[in-house]
Amino acid sequence: MQIRVETLEEQDVITLLEEHMADMHATSPPESIHALDVAALKAPEITFYCARRDGVLLGCAALKALGNGQAELKSMRTTKASRQQGVAAQLLAHLLEEARSRGYHTVSLETGSMAFFEPARRLYAKFGFEYCGPFGSYQLDPNSCFMTRRLTE
Repeated sequence: MQIRVETLEEQDVITLLEEHMADMHATSPPESIHALDVAALKAPEITFYCARRDGVLLGCAALKALGNGQAELKSMRTTKASRQQGVAAQLLAHLLEEARSRGYHTVSLETGSMAFFEPARRLYAKFGFEYCGPFGSYQLDPNSCFMTRRLTE
């Protein structure tokens, strides 16, 4: 599997992100959806990564610079065909290593509080993320869980 920075021009990536948004709309009230669409993911403070094997898209994730040594994990998603194969764990490990190499001291994320998001929350906890309060411009929301991980002691 190769994980590398990609533009958001390939149709397979756009399709995966559209599936992601559809799931967010199916599981969360509109005011609690914090997933970014393709246009928003092209912002200069966001680096977008894809995992591929032999050119086939397996998953994606993005790292958003927040300033002051902080970053946010965004748009973590695996394809249906690649679930339960360790793709998300490898993507997450790659993004944490990238965050360290950039000198970030904290990586945070927002995910849903509903049962649909439980596998994601378990993965983040396995990687040392702990529950926290809202960060950045987020507000307290019963439909959101906020998690953070320090990268430095």
